[in-house]
Amino acid sequence: MSSSRRGLLAGSAAMATGAIAGCALPAGAARTSPSTPFDVAASTIPIVGSEQVYPVRRIYCIGRNYAAHAREMGSDPTREPPFFFQKPADAIQVVTPGVVADHPYPSLTKNYHYEVELVVALAKGGRDIATADALDHVYGYSLGLDMTRRDLQREMGDQKKPWEIGKSFDHAAPVGPIHPVAKVGHFTDGAIWLKVNGQTKQSATLKYMIWSVAEQISRLSQAFELMPGDIIYSGTPENVGPVVRGDLIEIHIDGLPELSVRIV
Repeated sequence: MSSSRRGLLAGSAAMATGAIAGCALPAGAARTSPSTPFDVAASTIPIVGSEQVYPVRRIYCIGRNYAAHAREMGSDPTREPPFFFQKPADAIQVVTPGVVADHPYPSLTKNYHYEVELVVALAKGGRDIATADALDHVYGYSLGLDMTRRDLQREMGDQKKPWEIGKSFDHAAPVGPIHPVAKVGHFTDGAIWLKVNGQTKQSATLKYMIWSVAEQISRLSQAFELMPGDIIYSGTPENVGPVVRGDLIEIHIDGLPELSVRIV
């Protein structure tokens, strides 16, 4: 056999040995993540009573899930099936109870709206989850704001174009720490309200949701494979409205600590 032929075979054997070695790591050996040209910060939410944080994979939101709000947005809640949209995971703005967080007024809008909502955090995922089993997938709850550039949302809607620009932007999803369901239980009733500068603007109870949390999880899982780390903004009551720089927003759900943000 020629020397060049022997060299080629030897090189091929070495490559094969390296590939096998790369696939068969010793027990307990850690796999290294692929190298990237830069780091991207993960979006996380504090967990009450724990040093761990909740990793956010996706943010789902349901539209028009309280009958009176659906009517004020021009829809008929008795006929409309649930619909969902998403915000980017890095739209999260963590708000600490007892601290007034600065919330930046976003660009491009002159009609910036508040929407207070119960937020659901999932611990388990799946497809085609039955409504009867859906709450078993919940890790915990919080409260949050689905902030909205309403003029941009309506402008895009009038043009029959996607209105992502009205809902998905930096800091569009203020949220408080996650309260594990083992400590607070599930939220099916209780007051939900929002105040601006001390004046009540939104006030309802969770039982007025058109689609319950369990039904939302079930419906979402028909369209997407849900995963741990997914959170759901579960809809807002009626009387959404505008805020301007300097306004103080306070939000409340029975059983959870209140949150406050100031528009800056």
